[in-house]
Amino acid sequence: MGQIHTLITQLGRDQAKALQTDPDQRSLVDIAASVLEEERQELGITYSGFALTALPHRRLPDDQPWERRGHKIRLLIEPGRLPVRNGGFKLYGVPYGSRARMILLYLQTRAIQTDSREVELGRSMHEWLDRMGLSVGGQTYRDIREQASRIAACNLTFAWEDAHSIGFEKGSIVKGGIHFSANGGSGDQGALWEDRVLLSESFFRELKAHPVPIWEPALRHIQNNSTSIDIYIWLAYRLHSLPRSTPITWPAVFEQFGAGYSRLRDFRKRFIEALQLALAVYPDARVDVDEQGLMLHPSPPPIPERKFAQLCR
Repeated sequence: MGQIHTLITQLGRDQAKALQTDPDQRSLVDIAASVLEEERQELGITYSGFALTALPHRRLPDDQPWERRGHKIRLLIEPGRLPVRNGGFKLYGVPYGSRARMILLYLQTRAIQTDSREVELGRSMHEWLDRMGLSVGGQTYRDIREQASRIAACNLTFAWEDAHSIGFEKGSIVKGGIHFSANGGSGDQGALWEDRVLLSESFFRELKAHPVPIWEPALRHIQNNSTSIDIYIWLAYRLHSLPRSTPITWPAVFEQFGAGYSRLRDFRKRFIEALQLALAVYPDARVDVDEQGLMLHPSPPPIPERKFAQLCR
């Protein structure tokens, strides 16, 4: 993918596209060129645990928990309940898809930037979603509202393993806030943006201790592809800390990213497509693909460390 960025730099967008015979590759040239033209340096933050594991991509039955395994880490997400108007509690399934990932990114970024567990869901979130290309209206509004409720209701357990022991952290992402239940209120879109939520102490503590900086404009170009978002965050976490080039076998890649696929060969094709999109928005990433798997090479982080320190002040 680095060759496409080099072609764009040397020849320009139009000539680089003309050299591609595959329509999908021409689309990647457009995305890569748009990323190279970006001048904004907005910072995004996510927790390192989400760089090694991930949410589901598709909806599960509402009572079904979700478990994923990464390198020496496991994630369990369990459905939870929220109060509804006129009594009772409604079960919400685990959050899923690209919208849940984007909401989590916003919550984590704002918490770090303000050094506060209390995060605004008002004008600040509305403006951020607009900047990320998510127009808050119609189906997008309903999707965001649904995923926000799922995030508020769910419980998480991160478990870390080594050769001798297992440690774990169990809790929720959101500790409190106002939930606009589906059977209450007028349905006015403005209601979603008028309040604040409080992140749990345990989640906020782990986020502050293990933040992963990402480049926000990159996510705007892949905000509809949950697999590409996961790959981008994983690469942002792994590449800059590598002491040397490191091979990752296809079975290992499948274990982390292959949820929903029964066969490795079916997964590989879709993964490579999602990887190409993630690399299109991460120009400095150096990743090779071969029959054995991936070769990760030491690469600069999406946000230079000195700029990360400045933006977090």
